[in-house]
Amino acid sequence: MFENLKRLVMHSLRLGIKDLTVFARDRMMLISFIIMPIFMMVMMGFIFPSQNALKNAPLGIVNLDPGPMGAQIAAVLQQPAPGQTDKMFEIAYPRSQADAIEQIKKQAINGAIVIPADFSAKITAGEQPPVVVISDQSNPQLSSIISGMLDSIMSAMSTQLGAAKVASLAGVAPDQAMAIVKPFTVETQGVVPGKPNYFQFMAPGLMAMVIMMAAMTGLAGSISREREVGTLDGILSAPISRLSIVLGKSFAQVVRGLLQAVLTLILAVVLFGVVIQGSLGLLALLLVLTVFSFIGIGIVISAIASQQETAMTIMMTLTFPMLFLSGALFPIQQMPAVMQWIAKVIPLTYAVGALRKCIVLGTGISGMMPEVWVMLGFGVVFTAVAIPVFSRVITR
Repeated sequence: MFENLKRLVMHSLRLGIKDLTVFARDRMMLISFIIMPIFMMVMMGFIFPSQNALKNAPLGIVNLDPGPMGAQIAAVLQQPAPGQTDKMFEIAYPRSQADAIEQIKKQAINGAIVIPADFSAKITAGEQPPVVVISDQSNPQLSSIISGMLDSIMSAMSTQLGAAKVASLAGVAPDQAMAIVKPFTVETQGVVPGKPNYFQFMAPGLMAMVIMMAAMTGLAGSISREREVGTLDGILSAPISRLSIVLGKSFAQVVRGLLQAVLTLILAVVLFGVVIQGSLGLLALLLVLTVFSFIGIGIVISAIASQQETAMTIMMTLTFPMLFLSGALFPIQQMPAVMQWIAKVIPLTYAVGALRKCIVLGTGISGMMPEVWVMLGFGVVFTAVAIPVFSRVITR
């Protein structure tokens, strides 16, 4: 029994080392292996927005007010955001509201505010004049960010103006007047220390995506390529078990997947300041579990696909829906109910959730046991299916 187990392990390791050696000798494949996570991290890190991502956005100000209030609003909008050096808005001055709408249609500006002609006069008279915000409906996300920032700025200015009026009417100190106008403030605190950013949310998802693609597509390409060039026949005729072949191929893909995941993590920490709040040992365990969750799927598909192109097509058909439905890029809670149910049967969902708990929240193993058990379940079930399928299909 011990000799059989030893033989199985040695055969698997030799086959895995053989695959890794072939991989290392293929310069183009090795370059792609390194460039792919770098490209994904840099592209996602700089494309997706963060809390302070809005810089120098073209904004139109139609100031029809001859009084001081309109000029004050325009001056505030030209200042940098608190704690930032870049201005939030690049200000343009359309002649009228119709001109501002026309410039938005031409995409010369991303939005506009219109200060009416009687703005200062109505404020002085104790009335509440409106400030019109015109949004760019062709870009809902950017429009939402600009509208939210403008609303925040206008609310702050309105509160300060109201406090100044209360101070002058009631004869109290400015800080007392502010307490009357705004009796309480909201203080936001996170679960862990430090300022969060959007890439902190995305980094675990990108790591899981890289591992999934390395485990599934790499394994499919390896088996299908050996079948096409004829080297698989030599492996099958060797005095080793089918289980050794499966384990050896899986071992090579596990090493490749883990290397890419570590490279992705290093880039996230160095380039984008991602802070690992949890245990590094637990993170390593989760990375291994993530690879294990997808190895079986890759073996099944690569075994039933007769050509490398067919295997890669099937892999892409499976991986792309998982990328968008797993919560790796977008929060699952924002998806429709049907899509949320679909997300619950995708292994990548649980891998992303566990990695995010470890990296972002610093959760211990006890707080992520549901995800751990599901990933183990996916790995065991698909590996159990993969071995007989591989043995039966590969010997046809």
